[in-house]
Amino acid sequence: MHDSVKPDPIRSPALEKLARQGLRHGFFTRAGGVSDGIYRGLNAGVGSQDARENVNENRARIAAFLGVAPQNLLSLYQIHSPDALVVREPFDGERPKADALVTDRPGLALGVLTADCGPVLYADAEAGVIGAAHAGWKGALTGVLESTIEAMEKLGARRERIIAVLGPSIGPDNYEVGPEFVDRFATASAANGDYFRPSPKPGHALFDLNRYTLDRLSQAGVTAHGIDRCTYAEEESFFSYRRATHRGEGDYGRQISAIVLEDR
Repeated sequence: MHDSVKPDPIRSPALEKLARQGLRHGFFTRAGGVSDGIYRGLNAGVGSQDARENVNENRARIAAFLGVAPQNLLSLYQIHSPDALVVREPFDGERPKADALVTDRPGLALGVLTADCGPVLYADAEAGVIGAAHAGWKGALTGVLESTIEAMEKLGARRERIIAVLGPSIGPDNYEVGPEFVDRFATASAANGDYFRPSPKPGHALFDLNRYTLDRLSQAGVTAHGIDRCTYAEEESFFSYRRATHRGEGDYGRQISAIVLEDR
């Protein structure tokens, strides 16, 4: 059954304050889409096995909310890398492989797709520069958050003016990891032990990706905020790769988080 409800994304108060400066954003949920089955709702995942016409309709609804044409809602072929791209026009053909995008051009909506990883939206409203990053554990660990800031600076942003907001992602109560995962973080920095606590499963730990991400952003010199919502726990609102995996569902939908400088 097609959902007649319009998309109603979560908005960050910190970014919403910039609306009068021509900035729109949204951390979109499952609400307002036409997909069904395991993709029920507003699945924006081009890489999912959902019917392409449903994904296209969902993305058209998201674009309409943001005030852009569907082809101006940009998202990447995400590969859990630290790579950030500067974009100044819609993609022609294949989506580039990277995990963050930045622009200073009005009318281009920058989107990142997630299903447990952290979506981060950035804005320096004074400079008119925005960014969006897909930050799972690997991207966050290897520097995608900082790469996005550096790419924004090349377009005239200043990190002390940048607001960065982490959207809904998997919470620490549901992110269980094995010893090799903990070791990788400990090798990178002894201080990373603070982001883990023992899990009920012997030899395993619960990882606080949210706090790790927010701390990396703050240490990089931007003003960081978080939307404290867990994608795994809130099935009605969010898609979750881990929840789908635990259920043996074979595939999963993706929600999109996006930001745009409005055409004036």
